[in-house]
Amino acid sequence: MNASGLLAEDERWLRRAIELSARSRETGKHPFGALVVDRGGRLLAEGTNAFDADCTAHAEMNAVRAAHASGAGALAGATLFSSAEPCAMCSGAIYWSGITRVVYALSETRLLAITGDHPENPTLALPCRAVFARASANCEQVAVQPTIAPWARIMASAASLNSGK
Repeated sequence: MNASGLLAEDERWLRRAIELSARSRETGKHPFGALVVDRGGRLLAEGTNAFDADCTAHAEMNAVRAAHASGAGALAGATLFSSAEPCAMCSGAIYWSGITRVVYALSETRLLAITGDHPENPTLALPCRAVFARASANCEQVAVQPTIAPWARIMASAASLNSGK
């Protein structure tokens, strides 16, 4: 583990989450992607944003739901990788699923600064860090500042939300 809390394979999985967010954006949806990796390093599930079909269908929720289908105990000790910090709803699902580690690229605060007060991006201003801090079981969070080039392009595209495009 390096000083930022990243394990050797974390960047590869985080890049994949960012690729999923680009795929989501290419289909006309909000640019969010997430995936779940078990404690042995095996990919369990991926998810993209489907909020237009179901208000709870955030990328993280979709990945957790799909990974949960892998069977009892599959999520114990797993890591969720997300292109952005999970919201309060997703954080609750992550916690209750048994996932014990979350790695994300863009903080909720930074996302709000990019999108502004746009009706398509309402926020509770309750980051996952605050949700997990109140949990009775530990869930480690690793925030990675988005220095990965594709992520910068995706978020520039997402800023069009703020302009109404």
